[in-house]
Amino acid sequence: MVKKHRLLLIIKLNKGVINMNNFKKIGLTALGTSLIATSAFAGALSVSGGASITYSGKDKGTAGNGFSMSDSVTFSGGGEMDNGWNITASYELDDNEKGGSSNMDSRSITIDTDGMGTITFAGHGGSSAMGAVDDVMPTAYGESFDIISGTMDTGGNTGTQIFNAIGSAGSDNMIHYSSGDLVDGFKFTASYVPSGTGEVESSTDFAVEYTGFEGLTLGFASGEDNAAGGTGTFDNSTMYVKYAYGPVTVGMQESEQDAEAATNDHDFTSMGITYQVSDDLTIGYTASEFNHGNYATDQENSNLSAAYTMGGMTLSVAMAEEKNRGGSTAAADDVKGYAINLAFAF
Repeated sequence: MVKKHRLLLIIKLNKGVINMNNFKKIGLTALGTSLIATSAFAGALSVSGGASITYSGKDKGTAGNGFSMSDSVTFSGGGEMDNGWNITASYELDDNEKGGSSNMDSRSITIDTDGMGTITFAGHGGSSAMGAVDDVMPTAYGESFDIISGTMDTGGNTGTQIFNAIGSAGSDNMIHYSSGDLVDGFKFTASYVPSGTGEVESSTDFAVEYTGFEGLTLGFASGEDNAAGGTGTFDNSTMYVKYAYGPVTVGMQESEQDAEAATNDHDFTSMGITYQVSDDLTIGYTASEFNHGNYATDQENSNLSAAYTMGGMTLSVAMAEEKNRGGSTAAADDVKGYAINLAFAF
């Protein structure tokens, strides 16, 4: 007999339009009873999310309201198939996505093959094998360049994309595979984006990571982007090492992007160190150097931060400095900034 797995959500509408006068009369209890799960084998539905408030500023640049807020809610539903595999569908609503112009941050379907790794189809907002490790240095709060403006240079390479990782033209319809731990802490991941919107040709990347020695993490990733908006092709690579001993974690990472035009090459070196003072308090320092192919000198960033956890809430503070912004040695391109962040998750 084939088992049927269904999760049925029923919301009664009046001819396809919600009657707000009647809707106001529905209490939470009555609304809850309208969400009906059927079948003894129905999959589980979970909700998670978080929100944060940040106040930030810097000594140079455009003045404005220093307050900002970000929030997101993720709905995940899944269940076990007859062969023992598990399937999960996930949808994230994020009002901060694209400056508030889109509410759907990411959506994906993941199949856990029970021992042979996981396969994920990211309809939108997927992170490639390389994009997931673009900067993995230890920090208490924020990457080295996040606090000033979240950019690496005047070209606008954002804080979560140091170089053009696979799918940077739009991380839609990406296929991602993760092996999980294979042998003695060895893990392999790979991503594939077919040719189409934003991609002149199909693009692939892969990453390997080793954690088989206590406290040590070694990683390498390589891939291509063919190419954002048809502007060219990019070959990317990164390697990193991290070591944790007691309350101290240190790390170093070297990344590069090779473009068709040498003036678009990128080199990025970062390091970080954190110290866990207690179960609730962590302090950290991270620094980086970034060079664009046409820079006269390297852009330098540093960030001193601390994070204190109070149950489900975390208070973070950071002081940051940026020198030679955009490869310029002018005094106006040396900037100092700060950020105070209060975040909670559920």
